[in-house]
Amino acid sequence: MSAIHAGSFLTLHYRLAGPDGRDVINTFNDQPATLSLGTGELAPAMEKHLIGLQEGVRATFELAAGEAFGQRNPDMLQRVKRSLLKQLGDPNEDYAVGDVVQFPTPNGQGAYAGAVREVGDEWVLFDFNHPLAGQPLTFEVHVIGVL
Repeated sequence: MSAIHAGSFLTLHYRLAGPDGRDVINTFNDQPATLSLGTGELAPAMEKHLIGLQEGVRATFELAAGEAFGQRNPDMLQRVKRSLLKQLGDPNEDYAVGDVVQFPTPNGQGAYAGAVREVGDEWVLFDFNHPLAGQPLTFEVHVIGVL
């Protein structure tokens, strides 16, 4: 049997659950995930718990608040003027609390997302924190194969 190490190519089932126990992602009822450690497919804190596990192992890890996706950062809450949103996007867009909006990066090569937290007459408040930032999580795995 092979043990997981940095750079391993893995096939595994995994489940990530929020503080309320509800699944954020769960591959146990579908196809297993195939990924390479160290490529950003899993958060580094999650990868750290995989190192040393053997093929066939099932394990559950409790991740402390902020361990996997960092702490919530109040500076990541930003009010954006509606005039700028109309200029950059659909001028007829109607924003509602809970919507997730994609924004282009300054170089146009990528995108990042912000969740609408408040809607004002002249602005929209976006939260650019990761949705799981600052939350404790449960990470359950079943290692199927290691290369």
